[in-house]
This record gives sequence, structure tokens and C-alpha cells, in this order.
Amino acid sequence: MPICEADPWRLQYFEHTACPPDVNIPTEDADAWLWYPAHRWVYDKIAIALSQGLDAGPHGVPPPRFPVFSKPIVNLKGMGVASRVLSSAAQYEASLTPGHMWMALLEGRHVSSDAAVVAGEPHWWRHVTGEPVREGTFDHWTVHAAPDPDIEHYCGTWIARHLPAYTGIVNLESIDGRIIEVHLRMSDQWPDLYGAGWVEALVRLYHKRQWDFPDTDRRDGYSVVLFGPHGRRYRRPPAALLEEVRHMPGVSSVQVTFHEDKEPERHAMPPGGFRLAIVNAFDLDAGRAAREMLRTHFLVGAA
Repeated sequence: MPICEADPWRLQYFEHTACPPDVNIPTEDADAWLWYPAHRWVYDKIAIALSQGLDAGPHGVPPPRFPVFSKPIVNLKGMGVASRVLSSAAQYEASLTPGHMWMALLEGRHVSSDAAVVAGEPHWWRHVTGEPVREGTFDHWTVHAAPDPDIEHYCGTWIARHLPAYTGIVNLESIDGRIIEVHLRMSDQWPDLYGAGWVEALVRLYHKRQWDFPDTDRRDGYSVVLFGPHGRRYRRPPAALLEEVRHMPGVSSVQVTFHEDKEPERHAMPPGGFRLAIVNAFDLDAGRAAREMLRTHFLVGAA
């Protein structure tokens, strides 16, 4: 398996792609941290903030002004764990936590960007925005076909300056055009929405250190998420239902995003809901219709 994927529901995107056995491509931050020791400093979020001249420091160092955003300095599991806004010095003092940091509170458009990088130079970009609902949950993500010149210029300059020897995919999260997180991996939730041949180009990037994806079928895509209430035991949909959903016009793929044999509370989920499934589609209405078919199954079958 060329792409080292921890989630079995995402193996569908990679299992049919040929790759030399000595090529490892990370989709998990823990793997990237181990495999790229020269670049693992990017997982230190204080370092990322300071590299851009943003106010930031560890808990214990007083912020010069409020509000600030507080979060773990390093978090390889994602999901926004233990992140919050601190509005005053009193709230900050009451919230001091070892291993946590504060940084300037950024407001504006939140974008996740994947870039294909060869020796510190980005050769390809895709940008994704989410439609939040509540408490860390999202209705859907839009994988935009359009470029974002401002992000590509700012983040491309940052990559060239700070990762000049890196080749591979970089994922950058930004708010108002400023970088808040850097990941030495791709976003593995929607590679099918990047277009036919993208995964093959990904393997060539890591194997031959070159990028040659033609990107001729670039179009908007949608990753539509189904959440259910916490506290229930859910069952996987029957294969026939999943196959029916996959063959709906406009639908690209379906992921059932939990382990049926694992206790619900042992899954890493946002406070607002238990993530049951993801439908990737090139038509938003089709993705939502597919989600409703799956919702009916889960609501009837939950214990």
C-alpha cells in the first residue's frame, strides 16, 4: 500500500494504485512527524505563528493583549481538541494548562489548502472551505476549483522560505490569509474530488520527486458529512445500500466513518455529534440526497 492510511474507509481511494514498495506516503501526522525529522518543527504551532510575526507563546507567558486563541502546542490527532478563545487576563490565568499555547485571535475566512511541493516550490494547489453547524461539526466542505491567488502567494512564499528542501504534499490551514497549522501530508477525506489520475500523480511526486498532474477536469466538489447524536450504538449500512448510494448521479464515493466493533466513546469525535458517514460528490444536492438515504438507515438501526 503506497499511501499509509489509518482509516479503513479511506483505503478505497488508494488500494488500486501501483507504487514501489519502498515509497511511503503519509496521511497521518504521526507518520509524517516520524518520517520527516528535518521538517517536523512545523507541528509546533508556536513556531508557525512566530514565523509570520504573529503574537504567540506558551501558557505561563502573559499575552500582551486579549482576546487570544488557546490550543495545544502540538496536536497530531486534530479535531480542534482543547482549543478555545480566552477573552481576558483572568480567564487566561484560570485556564493555564501545561503544553498549551496562546496566539493572536484571527478572524476571517478559514481555508484548508493542499499544495504539491517540489524542493520548496508549490506546483499545484486546491483550497477547501467548510460550512460549520455547531460544536465542531460541519454540514459539508467545498473543494473549490478556482485558485486563490492571495493564499497561494502568501503560503507559497512561506513554503519556499521555511521548507526549501521539502518535496511532497503540504496541507496548510489559514484564517484571514495567515497560517495557523501546517501538516506534512495531504487531506485524505476527498482525494477523489481532485480528479482522475491525481493519486497516481501523488505517487510519482514521492517516488520521482516531480509533479506532472494535468488537472484537466478541475471542478467544484463537495464532501457532505452525516452526524448523529452521541450516546448511541450505530450499525454499518448494508452493502446494497452503500452500493446504491455510490451509483447515484453526481456522487463520487461514500465513507462510513466509524468502527462498528469499537465503543462509541472510544472514537475521536467533536462535541456536536458522532460522525457516521461522508458522501463525496460533484453535485451538492446529490450529496445531500445521498446523506438523507444514509440518515434514514442510521436513525432506524441505532441502539
